[in-house]
Amino acid sequence: MRKFVAVLGIALLTSFAVPAAAHADDTNYTPITPTDPTLAGSTAVVACEADAAWIDFSITLTDPDGLSTTNTAVLFMTDGTNSTEVPLGELQDNHLEGRVLWPGASVDAAGKGNGWPGWVYQNGQWVETSGNFAWTRGEITAEIRTNLSVSVPLSYPPSTPTCVTSPGGMASTVSLPATGLSAMVLPIGIAGGAVLVIGLGLLAARRRAHR
Repeated sequence: MRKFVAVLGIALLTSFAVPAAAHADDTNYTPITPTDPTLAGSTAVVACEADAAWIDFSITLTDPDGLSTTNTAVLFMTDGTNSTEVPLGELQDNHLEGRVLWPGASVDAAGKGNGWPGWVYQNGQWVETSGNFAWTRGEITAEIRTNLSVSVPLSYPPSTPTCVTSPGGMASTVSLPATGLSAMVLPIGIAGGAVLVIGLGLLAARRRAHR
């Protein structure tokens, strides 16, 4: 009888201990939190080449848990009122790089700029317009987007002596470096011409005096 009671007691203790152990394991379980995907480190930089504004971009998607839902990338630009999306392409192995023309810009077959935002060619001359993405020449914000987004600092480049970014920046209207030379060129030219005329007049007068 005593043996029976002892066996029964052990069985009861075992039956209570197993659920307790299982419950203890449940409380120690730590759920795994997926790592959020990100486009951090992606860049977009403006470059002027052959009188055309280009945007060079490099996109890297970090997504260790495969949570991103698209590989299609665009460049979104806005001034708060107007906006546009420039297609960039499809990410391959979570990466994409290349270049696109600034909205409203165009190039000829040789790659030289022949169109600029905010300008149209009419009646044989270039005319400023509020169309053709003129707003992109002002204050804008930009983002690289997939189903994620990352901000990139972009602004339309000004004309330089080696690369113009508008018809009005060409030839004689290209701004020179701030050396003071541009302000002195015209007066020096006028003075030089005056000296030449006076010299020729004096020479002619001397010749007449010696006759």
